[in-house]
Amino acid sequence: MRLLIMGPPGAGKGTQAKRIAEHYGIPAISTGDAFRAEVQAETELGLRVKPILDSGGYVDDELTNQIVAHRLEQPDVDPGFLLDGYPRTMPQVAALDQMLTDHGRALDAVLALEAELNEVVARLSKRAEIEGRSDDSTEAIRIRQQKYIDETAPLLEGYAERGLLVTVNGLGSVDEVSERIFKALADRG
Repeated sequence: MRLLIMGPPGAGKGTQAKRIAEHYGIPAISTGDAFRAEVQAETELGLRVKPILDSGGYVDDELTNQIVAHRLEQPDVDPGFLLDGYPRTMPQVAALDQMLTDHGRALDAVLALEAELNEVVARLSKRAEIEGRSDDSTEAIRIRQQKYIDETAPLLEGYAERGLLVTVNGLGSVDEVSERIFKALADRG
């Protein structure tokens, strides 16, 4: 199973990605976690990424594409994968399509979690308090939400046209959302 999970920041993608990966026995690949790990390790990349994340921005396409391409070459993705946080722009969609074509692979589905804006802002604000994440400041949250609306949401239309889009309500308990996801993917076949 080769999947993407998409939705606005705070919609529960990371939580659900772990459950989906476990359910299907595939790795969940989160670009956000990879970037934060670099920041925490204070690597050269982390030092470049930290101010971008702190300001609510996104790491540029070229660097992100390189990180994802390298990750998709690892042997643990042979049975499949779940990408969380990638692609988020049209150039990244094109790069992912080329990566998959180069390896004789194709996406099985693009899962879109839908959640009301006020709910996701509340979730992210709570996460910032609990985890002390500098990338979840109120200003950074607003910037990421607008960036998603402007750049990432339009990708869903393209995936819908390709017959890959599976939309699921992302509000409710973690278990309720997981059940909806597994049912929607099973119904898809």
